[in-house]
Amino acid sequence: MTFSAKRNAILDKAQFIVSALSGNKKLNYVNVSATLQAMTDIHTSRILVTDTDARCIYDSQNESVKKGPYVFFPEITEALEGNDAVYVRWNEEQIITRAAIPIVSFNRTIGAVYLVERDPVQAALISDIQRTIHGISFGMELLVILFSILFSILFSRRMGKLVDSVQKMHGGDYSVRLSERGRDEVARLSIAFNHLGQRLHQSEEVRKQFVSNASHELKTPLASIKLLTDSILQNDMDRATMREFVADVGDEAERLNRISQKLLELTRLDNQPAEERRPVAVTPVADRVLRRLTPVARKNNVRLELDAAEDATILATEDDLYQILFNLAENGIKYNTDKGSVTVRIHSVSENVIISVEDTGVGIPDAEKPHVFERFYRVDKARSRKAGGAGLGLSIVSDMVARNDGSISVTDGAQGGSCFRLSFPSYQQSEEASS
Repeated sequence: MTFSAKRNAILDKAQFIVSALSGNKKLNYVNVSATLQAMTDIHTSRILVTDTDARCIYDSQNESVKKGPYVFFPEITEALEGNDAVYVRWNEEQIITRAAIPIVSFNRTIGAVYLVERDPVQAALISDIQRTIHGISFGMELLVILFSILFSILFSRRMGKLVDSVQKMHGGDYSVRLSERGRDEVARLSIAFNHLGQRLHQSEEVRKQFVSNASHELKTPLASIKLLTDSILQNDMDRATMREFVADVGDEAERLNRISQKLLELTRLDNQPAEERRPVAVTPVADRVLRRLTPVARKNNVRLELDAAEDATILATEDDLYQILFNLAENGIKYNTDKGSVTVRIHSVSENVIISVEDTGVGIPDAEKPHVFERFYRVDKARSRKAGGAGLGLSIVSDMVARNDGSISVTDGAQGGSCFRLSFPSYQQSEEASS
């Protein structure tokens, strides 16, 4: 039973007693005692009736009292003023409910009824519930504390591993990896860290390979130059032989210069932001490239052809486009056969401009095609070195194509050589789409 229900119940009992006593004009021990003894169904701990002066007329705990002492309980005082008063107090041993209401007869207050109820059973039940709640609360608080400590330890351990991994990576160990289990922020951070480590590891491997290849390529002409100069200094040579050795030195120096220039070009592409791209007509650039390479083609007995059936414009840097076509056409001349040809074709397909540079040389084996755009990679190393190549030209071409939003691929040519296929977004198509 709730406290509100107890209040209502004791008020009902008090009101029932008042109804029985309100028929008396004046209250005394005889009529009050007779009335209350007839109410056998009223069960309370104490019933007390007072007159208007707050003197006790009847007390169920001391039925011998006929005109008792003054009872100035707060509830009785409030009832004699014409108000109902109810109070409920609870302690660990019992629930005590006190109520007092005035006795009114013929619109005149003639006394007050005061009731007291004590309920130890429900008090014990509430105490048990309270102890249970306190126990559960304490257990929950303990679990929260233990979980917080455990979470802090696990979080600190994971963050410690992350810090250790960062320090190892800072020291140059890019192979370190973190566990990616979970879906929290630390797991997401671990995934990002692993991706970063993988990219740094790949970059470091590429850098090491680049340094190794660059050192090897630079060492070869330098070694040749040193060998030739030592031969000149250590041997007595006639003028013609010396001129031949000096010419060889000049060739090696020129080769060294070409390698240095290409390395500088790669550095520029890696570090310098791309220039502002503009609409570039492809055919005039291709025609200028072929005219520039005509002397080289004649020297190698190779025919140059341009097949441009229609005008084509792309959004690019003109210098980049010139360098791309120059490198591809020059390679086609260098590695061609006697009386061979290099053909540059330009045409539009859907929204793209397709440029193909096809030669009639020996071609590239299928196993080598995926690697031809890697830095310092050469298909036939002896033949490439003889032709003055260092394996950088196609890498430069690939980087320039990529930064102009294009793509490049290599396939077999129609006559057994190689065909490099370039694809760029058409500038006209882009303008129409945006308008």
